[in-house]
Amino acid sequence: MVLILIKELKAEGLITMKHLHNYKCLEERRKQLRKNLTSAEATLWKHLQKKQLKGRKFRRQHSISHFIVDFYCPKEKLIIELDGAVHLDFAQQNYDLERTKQLESLGFKVIRFENKLVFEDLNYVLQEISNHFKEDND
Repeated sequence: MVLILIKELKAEGLITMKHLHNYKCLEERRKQLRKNLTSAEATLWKHLQKKQLKGRKFRRQHSISHFIVDFYCPKEKLIIELDGAVHLDFAQQNYDLERTKQLESLGFKVIRFENKLVFEDLNYVLQEISNHFKEDND
């Protein structure tokens, strides 16, 4: 329902992409999530922060509309989600799918990785992220 209203306001030029980011009502939750990163998030963040991946700036625990995403690259409109064991639950998978559809309908690209992949093959994860960049900054 919220998404339909946002899309209508956006189509009429009454709302911009800027209005979709970092709602004040989610600020405390974002801060809490940043202070309590999972080990997979912390590991990936070490390689994304400070424009280490092909000069792209990433934000962690960034809110878009009413969702808080793990990582977001504004230049690429790219969202990266890391999934732990909770995401194996059928209900959670359905929620994740609906969430992804809603974010993609707003013009964002969402890619997902299992937490264990960050530890088992970090280079693959970083390459997959890079593969979604529109142009190379190197």
